[in-house]
Amino acid sequence: MAGPGKCFLVTGPPGVGKTTLIMRVIEALKASNPSLKVQGFYSHEVRQGSERVGFEVVTLDGRRGRLASTTISSPESFRWPNVGKYKVDITSFESLALPELQVREDTDLFIIDEIGKMEMYSSSFFPAVLKVLESSIPILASVPIPKFGRDIPGGPISSPNYLVHYSTGTYLPLSVNPSPT
Repeated sequence: MAGPGKCFLVTGPPGVGKTTLIMRVIEALKASNPSLKVQGFYSHEVRQGSERVGFEVVTLDGRRGRLASTTISSPESFRWPNVGKYKVDITSFESLALPELQVREDTDLFIIDEIGKMEMYSSSFFPAVLKVLESSIPILASVPIPKFGRDIPGGPISSPNYLVHYSTGTYLPLSVNPSPT
């Protein structure tokens, strides 16, 4: 497992700003340390007008692919798993996300946004996440909780290896002061 303080998990219900927080952290880290090698992906809403019609997975170098959609109705999509009204395109997700979860010696930080129900339909995703967790590379990840219903299973997570931030959508200005190692 990554050492103490190496895993920062952001959680909260849908739409609260988990991805926004992660993107602000990445921007601040890159601004303060341009040579930082960050690897991973984030999920982004796809909208048609004011309606959310899906999600895409976006790598940190800008490559994009479908994660889930309400507008796809190909013969192949009828075999895709559903999460609510969304059809999950596992093949598209895996083609972008799994290579980003390969542990490399020169990586300084992993970003995984998110470890959620849609992503978990990939049988290869969770084992890849575990390999990242077993490495010594720090991780910033999001784990959603339902908008209504149960909170994080087992109550608050308390461990020297993980710091969990419950996102409320209210952020303070972020300043990053890298400390020498």
